[in-house]
Amino acid sequence: MSAINRFHEVANDALVKISNHLTAEAKLSLVIYTPGEPEQDILLKGPGVDTDEVLNTIRRRGGLSLDGDNAYKRGICDVAVGAMAAGKQSINQPPEGHWGQRFWDIGRAEGALQEELIQALRLVRKELDACQRVIHYAGGFDPAYVDDAPL
Repeated sequence: MSAINRFHEVANDALVKISNHLTAEAKLSLVIYTPGEPEQDILLKGPGVDTDEVLNTIRRRGGLSLDGDNAYKRGICDVAVGAMAAGKQSINQPPEGHWGQRFWDIGRAEGALQEELIQALRLVRKELDACQRVIHYAGGFDPAYVDDAPL
């Protein structure tokens, strides 16, 4: 039996012994990691373990609040911001069902609103230019017109 298999067997036996002393609804997991060597990571989960609950426990008890800084959250935020930027430019749409689609859609909606405002501004500028030309061809603007204009 290899050393890794023997370790797994011993660890599993230890987890069974520990779990015998827990309340019936308690779940047990074991994580072993070597910094900088993810290929050596070991995760043993007992029966019925919910991975999300394990992560929530680590967040609660391990100081990983939403306000804290870690590479995983930075990576997620980078993907969300990138998806919004791509959506605003209407490029690189995520594949169907991808969690980043909602951020891409937010960016796309903002891009569409910005484009709508730009088009409205261009129209206003065009109309203003036309008004200024009419005033110029009419010999200028008479301030008395504004003072005497009906409200």
